[in-house]
Amino acid sequence: MNKVICKKVYDTETAELVKKVTSGVFGDAAGYEESLYVTPEGFYFLYVNGGEESIHPVEDIKRMSKDKANEWLNANA
Repeated sequence: MNKVICKKVYDTETAELVKKVTSGVFGDAAGYEESLYVTPEGFYFLYVNGGEESIHPVEDIKRMSKDKANEWLNANA
């Protein structure tokens, strides 16, 4: 997936996956996944996707600062 945010392209195909966290099992309406990526330029973003009853019912990309990415990593260690 890719998304343009503030004229910057965030693309899961060209970025490096740092960590992936899943909640629930495949097909679980409340289940979701969050994947932290870093672009070749050093920008971080979170790819999210989940079931219709989850906290991420729609596939999306959210940009993150390096500090927020580190917070997310520490919270999901």
